[in-house]
Amino acid sequence: MTLNELRYIVAVADHRHFRRAAQHCNISQPTLSVAIKKLEDELGVTLFERRKNEIIITPTGERIIEVAREILSRIEQIRQIAKSDQDSLHSELRVGAIYTIGPYLLPDFISRLHEAHPYLPLLVEEDYTANLAQKLNTGQLDMAILALPFSEQGIRTLPLYEEPFVAALAKDHPLAGSERITKEDLARETVLILGSGHCFRDQVLEAYPFLAESGRHSMQRTLEGSSLETLMYMVAAGVGITILPCTAAAKAMEGIVVRPLEGPVPKRTVALAWRQSYPRMKALEVVQACLKEIELPCTQPCD
Repeated sequence: MTLNELRYIVAVADHRHFRRAAQHCNISQPTLSVAIKKLEDELGVTLFERRKNEIIITPTGERIIEVAREILSRIEQIRQIAKSDQDSLHSELRVGAIYTIGPYLLPDFISRLHEAHPYLPLLVEEDYTANLAQKLNTGQLDMAILALPFSEQGIRTLPLYEEPFVAALAKDHPLAGSERITKEDLARETVLILGSGHCFRDQVLEAYPFLAESGRHSMQRTLEGSSLETLMYMVAAGVGITILPCTAAAKAMEGIVVRPLEGPVPKRTVALAWRQSYPRMKALEVVQACLKEIELPCTQPCD
């Protein structure tokens, strides 16, 4: 059994496809297939059921892959410890952010970090909360910026700021002249929301559960997997109204007006997350300091 074989089975589990897993590992598909078959023969178990158009992980495979992830995470921790001893502020820093935060926070963060530490290499990426959590746990990311609540074993969080939700409407919408948008207004309108996988969608539906009623808003199905920017374009085109975090609303395009929601106003807390065992404390302190310095419109800093 080798570390490469463990990496291969984790890649297949993540991608559910041998060819894509091989591309991720930068090897040929036959090489990956042979390595996994060798591991299965060595262990005397079947890890994956191979079908024509899909791969199913066996129950035994699930347990083995879970342990493999833990082993690979520990290996990455060893590498990070070695890097931190060399120079914590010169090794590449990998920071992730959820889609509904990245466009509004990352540009200022990147600028401030580069100004303060120009020789600190930075790699940023946007993804869903679940994927960021997995990458944090496996050491593929050093830190992630996401929305609370977030509960993951071995992960610590630092609340950064709170931001209320607001309504966005076309400037010629009948409700554009209203001082506030009420629940009754939302119940009568076509409310466009993000697709499954976005934690912001879940927070909106938690605040306004009636928006999830089956068949009420066909456009919700059309916009599965879309972005806040797409929602704003649809609103500007007169398709419906939407609910946004205030940082996104502050960058709303021409043709859109923003109105507060009737209380109690839903809001979210944005936080920085990192592994409890993360060894590069200087880098962590630098990131925290840069994020704390950023002033975003309509947000309330957390103590």
